[in-house]
Amino acid sequence: MRDRAARIRTGTVSAAPQVATDPRISVDLAHLRSLEARARSLTFLPRQPARSVLNGRHASRLRGRGLNFEELRDYLPGDDIRSIDWKVTARTGRPHVRVMTEERDRPALIVVDQRMSMFFGSERNMKSVTAAEAAALAAFRILDQGDRVGGIVFGDRHIAEIRPQRSRMALDRFLAALSDANSLLRADAPNVTPVSLTSVLRSVSRIARRDHLIIVLSDFDVIDAETERLVSGLSRRNDLVLGLVTDPFAHDLPEGLRLIVSDGVLQAEIDTEDRTRHRALSDMVRGRVAEVLDWQRRFGVPVLPLSAGEETLPQIRRLMGLGPGRARS
Repeated sequence: MRDRAARIRTGTVSAAPQVATDPRISVDLAHLRSLEARARSLTFLPRQPARSVLNGRHASRLRGRGLNFEELRDYLPGDDIRSIDWKVTARTGRPHVRVMTEERDRPALIVVDQRMSMFFGSERNMKSVTAAEAAALAAFRILDQGDRVGGIVFGDRHIAEIRPQRSRMALDRFLAALSDANSLLRADAPNVTPVSLTSVLRSVSRIARRDHLIIVLSDFDVIDAETERLVSGLSRRNDLVLGLVTDPFAHDLPEGLRLIVSDGVLQAEIDTEDRTRHRALSDMVRGRVAEVLDWQRRFGVPVLPLSAGEETLPQIRRLMGLGPGRARS
């Protein structure tokens, strides 16, 4: 187990075949690779459909690739006057323009939560599966657009970093790390203190200093003031998109249930017939969701609410104003 966690952490996991499992509970490398063709229906370019949440009133538009300085030259009739370099013009006495070219690609970093808090699902998928599928779809499409793609995959005890590259090999390493991290999630996993989202965002800040597309897919379990500070800072220097992965339980906790919860060692029974307990649980879960959604208003960060109770691709297409698309066979 330690060796496997180390290979995930360094992004050198093997592509050995895994035992087939229910893809709603656990995803393997073959399943993630099978999403490539469906990813072509998405877009992460600055020009977004009018109904896309990435083009919404509260969210900043995707800024796209940056510009590289090429040269200074004399002004020619027909040049855009906005490109005139007034300092050089004043110094030389002749109008000069700055020639800029668009960067050939833009680095993208996809951050995927695969902690035990994500190993939950009440209807269709585990939250961990929805996050993994969304990450694979985004990675395929971003590379296909000609941009560099990399990622950070983190579980309870490990973090795998794959630096953004315009390379199929880097994408395969990202998918392999994601598949292996997902396979470590199981009901009898040891109870450990999980890696915090805040520490992961510190790593993101180190890698993506500016002008990256950053997509974070998580349930945002355990956030604090430093988490907010990091989100705010990343959003000012990069295009940051938050994929808030929830389960239908987060929005409508049924009454009259007796729930058995366990950390793998201890277990407890929660009776939702007790109205006080029901309200306390509902307030706790909804409070975290509301806090993340409020970052959209406060920081201008687009938030894509993804439900583990629905198929992944159609809801992403709907959020991006593209329509439902074809259902998975």
